[in-house]
Amino acid sequence: MLKLGVPSKGRLQDATFQWFADRGVTLSRSGSGREYAGKVDGVAGVELVLLSAGEVPRELSAGRIHLGVTGLDLIEEKFNVPEREVTALAQLGFGHADLVLAVPDFWIDVDTLEDLDAVAAAFRESHGHRLRIATKYHALVRKFLTRHQIADYMLIDSQGATEGTVKNLTAEAIADITTSGETLRANHLKILSDGLILASQATLFASKNADWAQARAPLSELCTLLGVDCPELG
Repeated sequence: MLKLGVPSKGRLQDATFQWFADRGVTLSRSGSGREYAGKVDGVAGVELVLLSAGEVPRELSAGRIHLGVTGLDLIEEKFNVPEREVTALAQLGFGHADLVLAVPDFWIDVDTLEDLDAVAAAFRESHGHRLRIATKYHALVRKFLTRHQIADYMLIDSQGATEGTVKNLTAEAIADITTSGETLRANHLKILSDGLILASQATLFASKNADWAQARAPLSELCTLLGVDCPELG
């Protein structure tokens, strides 16, 4: 039996169900819609597992599901070396979101990472502590800033309403997911011209840690229906 993990609710679930349906595989919830159980029609030997998008990377890594739909941002944040844990089978074309670095729009002389580096150094000298960046994507942001040789900062954990941290004086800049940029603009923030950390979208991943002995045949049939290359796993 092949276990397929998909988002348990909301627009991501609807879009995922539609993506599979367009390729002849019907995913559906069981019962009233409040139950976290479902079924798969159109291909034999596949079990549907309903999870939050954030749980999918964990379950893929543990090998408790064979395939999972989640955002690339969550995979890149969760794993130091993603290619050791999962392989991407297909980008699904929805759930687009950019992880970006944004600063107050009144910082008129700050448009690039080089500008931010200069401001961060001056900020530390003036205030006695490093410039604070609010985010929940600590690993991704740290890798990005290290790659660009920016050191005078500290990450402040923010699990919600990140855009409001600058106004509330708990951070000087933020790194967060955005789709249209409207919330950033409403909070008087601007994205650095070279501040795109990651362009994310919903992606179908396969676990490299799952037991594929009994799942290879369903995987082969499913890959054929979905029109994706079938990887060598297990």
